[in-house]
Amino acid sequence: MISRFLSVLFVFALVGMNQPVSAATKGAGNSTQRAVSDAQIQQTMRAKLAKSKIGADHFTFTVSQGVVTFEGKTDVMQHKGAATRMAKSSGAIAVHNNIRISDAAKAKAVARLQKYRPGGTATPADVKSADALTASPAGLPRATVVK
Repeated sequence: MISRFLSVLFVFALVGMNQPVSAATKGAGNSTQRAVSDAQIQQTMRAKLAKSKIGADHFTFTVSQGVVTFEGKTDVMQHKGAATRMAKSSGAIAVHNNIRISDAAKAKAVARLQKYRPGGTATPADVKSADALTASPAGLPRATVVK
């Protein structure tokens, strides 16, 4: 009984070895291969920026080895994240987002947060502390605890 089972198992193993490799497993070991060229990413990004509201911010970007690097400044906080998502959806494998958010946009965000906190509206001191949310000594990340 056991020898019959082993012989059937052996036959199935031999048949399986002669099957062609599926497309799903062919590239599984080579994850560094890119499907989209730098020129294609750049062309897609230019088209998307032309159609998008964030195109008005006139961000500059470069593409090198599938990595998109953004430079510029915006008055709308959400545009920074939108630029990153746009680059990823255009085929970028990584994004270096160096877009700076204006002080006015930071102050507006602090005022909105303060508006919804218990007991409060934003004070000028809170608005001035918008820079404190992003500044940190020696480039270390900061955390703010809200009670």
